Amino acid sequence: MNLDELAERCGEWLKGSGPESDIVMSSRIRLARNLADYPFIRRCTEQDRAKILRTLRDRILNSQELPNVSYVDVAALAPVDRQFLVERQLISRELSESEGSRGVLIDAEEKFSVMINEEDHVRIQVMSSGLALQSAWEQINRIDDLIEQKVTYAFHERLGYLTACPTNVGTGMRVSVMLHLPALVITKQIDKVFRSLQKISLAVRGLYGEGSQAMGDFYQISNQITLGRREDELIRQVSEVVPVMIDYERRAREFLIKQSQKDLHDRVSRAYGILCTAQTISSEETMMLLSSVRMGVNLGLIEDVAIPTINQLFIHTQPAHLQKIRGMELDTADRNVERAHYLQRQLRPRKADDGTEKN
Repeated sequence: MNLDELAERCGEWLKGSGPESDIVMSSRIRLARNLADYPFIRRCTEQDRAKILRTLRDRILNSQELPNVSYVDVAALAPVDRQFLVERQLISRELSESEGSRGVLIDAEEKFSVMINEEDHVRIQVMSSGLALQSAWEQINRIDDLIEQKVTYAFHERLGYLTACPTNVGTGMRVSVMLHLPALVITKQIDKVFRSLQKISLAVRGLYGEGSQAMGDFYQISNQITLGRREDELIRQVSEVVPVMIDYERRAREFLIKQSQKDLHDRVSRAYGILCTAQTISSEETMMLLSSVRMGVNLGLIEDVAIPTINQLFIHTQPAHLQKIRGMELDTADRNVERAHYLQRQLRPRKADDGTEKN
């Protein structure tokens, strides 16, 4: 897989085409699995890791049922390329930063990836646009079954799938939905909502999952415990809560429009203006401003900007993406300048052939 070409494209989950995609950026399901013939990763020798990698890579690549999959040797990548895959949500930070033999198999449309030698031997993940947990489950269940036909998983009749972390034992499943919740943040209701989620054993994480901070008002809601729970129960738990979160956010947006429409319009317009004219801008400020613009587009306060464009900018303005698009390594100051220029190219109105403005 050519990562330079990948940088120019938009992943399936960023297209904003799924259900409730004004608030739900993506749905993701991840499965953790281990091979029965080897110890867990932390007890593996480098020889073990190399054998696990070779076995999984070759058998998945040779599978006729998964024809459009490419392999990337993560251990051989430069730091900027590893960070690029993290920003793209195709690998985890742990896989990027760990040592030894490790890799990832990536679907051509970025609908799924299979990480090898992360915390567990196998981490399968499927990502879909909008609120689409059931279709994500059907896809990942099919991929999991195909892999299990080719290798033997570590499985206990009473406990279920055995994993390196005790909280994943059982189904090994993490169900998560990424939500864009700017109105709840503005109205200062977000902490109250999250406290309610924690009471029902749902975790709240940032844009890049465990250990990451919330950026651009994006939050991942996911289950915490898998032991003793069936797959359908975990999906139902998250599926029942997310519509409530969507309703809270929509009510908060309606409140802002009714009670302070001028202030809201000013906030959105200023954000859009800065993004279109800034000469230098940090990643953090970009995320914050894009969050306001995304809400403004969905509320009809900004016209002629498509949601897929805004979704893509959240990822393409991250440090590694900027460097891949530019084709060279950049220090922080140069990245801030390049980010500003990239935003201008994507957001500023352009002249059509008849002299009128277009986007």
